[in-house]
Amino acid sequence: MDCRVGGIIPVSSTLLERSHLTSSLVSSGLRCTPQRLEVFEVVSHSGDHPTAEEIFKRAKRTMPDLSFATVYNCLSTLVQHGLVRQVTLDRAPARFCPNMREHCHFYCDHCGAVLDIETPTGGSSHLAPLPQGYRISSYNLSLRGTCPACTGSALGPRCD
Repeated sequence: MDCRVGGIIPVSSTLLERSHLTSSLVSSGLRCTPQRLEVFEVVSHSGDHPTAEEIFKRAKRTMPDLSFATVYNCLSTLVQHGLVRQVTLDRAPARFCPNMREHCHFYCDHCGAVLDIETPTGGSSHLAPLPQGYRISSYNLSLRGTCPACTGSALGPRCD
């Protein structure tokens, strides 16, 4: 896609994305350390809901001196400040999701893929009838089953 406006070529989308991530960190009251920015960038560009270990491996590609403890601490801070969502599926390692809108997750029992599923219009108020006076502040809903790539084959291909 050509992004020229009036003959001027804008700053690369990667720099704009990094600038947006930096702004998100700063507006949440966080210092924008290189490690925190790298971890936030890895999660933000992941569509597969990676675990802390997967984020660590991906971040190490550009920051070889990064420690797992630093990645874990960065993730904890990002979750605490509402920039990343922690997703817990049964007893599996926690996964991290950049989608902060109300949604649920579909987990493929066969290959382990995790997919965001939008909630019905109206959000959490339409999930289940609540007794009088109760209000939902947040929810964590996971659906389990088989993804299209694994359907029809007990030993089907992995879809990751």
